[in-house]
Amino acid sequence: MGPKTQDGTTVIIVRRLTGQPFAINPDLIERIECTPDTILVLLDGTRYIVNESLDEVVSLIQDHRAAIVARSLTVSTTTDIAPADPGIGGDNVIVPLHTRPRGEQ
Repeated sequence: MGPKTQDGTTVIIVRRLTGQPFAINPDLIERIECTPDTILVLLDGTRYIVNESLDEVVSLIQDHRAAIVARSLTVSTTTDIAPADPGIGGDNVIVPLHTRPRGEQ
């Protein structure tokens, strides 16, 4: 996955026209314009002109999202299992609830 900010948000790295890199949260990008410069337009209307082409930015975003999906597939759920001895976990015991199929009274 891409670099993370201090609050844990994953970002992509793009460059200004001067070549100076900066990080941006790709989830905040509303659209990408090519006029012929590549302009990232954020949800709040902020615009950034970047050195990367439209295809490069799209590829960065696709890689970012693919990494999130790949990471979610490797997350272990064993940490959510209640301990065998109820005295060990204290009040943090997970109890499954019985559910009825829809339409059943």
